[in-house]
Amino acid sequence: MSDVAFIDDDDLLRAANVQALMLADLTVTGYGSALAALEEIGADFPGVVVSDVRMPGIDGLELFRRLRRIDPDLPVILITGHGDIAMAVDAMREGAYDFLAKPYANDRLLTSVRHALDRRRLVLENRDLKRSVEAASEDMPLLGTTPVMARMRQMLRQIADADVDVLVEGETGSGKEVVANALHRWSRRAARPFVAVNCGALPENVIESELFGYEAGAFTGALKKRVGRIEHANGGTLFLDEIEAMSPALQVKLLRVLEAREIAPLGTNDTRRVDIRVVAASKVDLPALVRQGAFREDLYYRLHVAGVRIPALRERRADVPLLFGHFLARAAERFNRPPPELDAAVRKHLAEHDWPGNVRELVHYAERVALGLVDDLTADVGADLGAPGGLTDGTLPERVDRFEAGEIRAALEANQGDIQATVAALGIPRKTFYDKLRRHGIDQSAYRPTRQTAR
Repeated sequence: MSDVAFIDDDDLLRAANVQALMLADLTVTGYGSALAALEEIGADFPGVVVSDVRMPGIDGLELFRRLRRIDPDLPVILITGHGDIAMAVDAMREGAYDFLAKPYANDRLLTSVRHALDRRRLVLENRDLKRSVEAASEDMPLLGTTPVMARMRQMLRQIADADVDVLVEGETGSGKEVVANALHRWSRRAARPFVAVNCGALPENVIESELFGYEAGAFTGALKKRVGRIEHANGGTLFLDEIEAMSPALQVKLLRVLEAREIAPLGTNDTRRVDIRVVAASKVDLPALVRQGAFREDLYYRLHVAGVRIPALRERRADVPLLFGHFLARAAERFNRPPPELDAAVRKHLAEHDWPGNVRELVHYAERVALGLVDDLTADVGADLGAPGGLTDGTLPERVDRFEAGEIRAALEANQGDIQATVAALGIPRKTFYDKLRRHGIDQSAYRPTRQTAR
């Protein structure tokens, strides 16, 4: 789409201005009337509107007011004769971006257009971010504006109600359960149970009874009937995390469930029908396990009716600031602290770190930043980690408070009690600094140099 919509009923003037803007590497569409422009300019128009005021039919001022109703943030630059300047000033009070009085230099027009384009891009970027937040407000690892995340969200929407089994692949901490939950909530099964089972967390001698359930007397200690997770998920979604940890014998039984949609609890030969959707997740390369004979090929293909790959955070670095900003605000609210200002070290870490723990690691980092902790502990602090009263002694809030108080005292000492320098070194607002002094009982005056009386 065009960068500029230029509207003027004077063919020669319109052609000259369009050419001047195009020579500045802008894409321009010229319109001979306001009505022609209104037919093509909508709320998603990515550029700037430049219009003459004096035109037959719909004049520039009426065009501006109609565009305001379409999108109040759309920049409109008005071209006026000397007799129209008062009207143009009034239009600017109503929200017009700028006006140019005839005759004007091409550089003046180009400067105004470029500034308006910058503003328009910022407005549209903020809208995209807001839409992303609203679309994934409950699924923060799905939040993002990068193309790979947009494609993944679109795919999830497409298959959510298709009622097919899904295999979700992604590294540790990338949000596999969040994806499974989104598939459930966006499907017709949303009102039924979402049952999650971590296959890697359950001992082999327990997982079968957990999944399939058992009848009373099925084994020693089975005093009463137990409904298994598969049956409990009837009508809803069964999420099997770390499916690669499932034993070969259990893989065979799961394959039977997927093919027949029925189970036989331990201690009975009776089968029970189940209406479930299975979403399995793996953090490893399942095809490689199939080639090694460690995972059944038929089970893999049965699960992989639809496959979703969650990109690692390092593959969508442009989403890191957006995610971090959300997690930092959430952590600050949880810890009842104001969101801290980000210093250069935090920004550098966000930009350069590879995030091997993905979104989960980013969440934990945001929590540390919200608490005023730093990633790189000094050697002196590290030496005291195991000491009585050190950072590992006591509850987490007590350890955090001790560390925070130590950092404040160290900054005060390094800056000889200078409040401005200390606040700058700690990277926190002055009010927050004084709140922390009161909470920790620190007297900043004790760190100021003692004045010697002249003799």
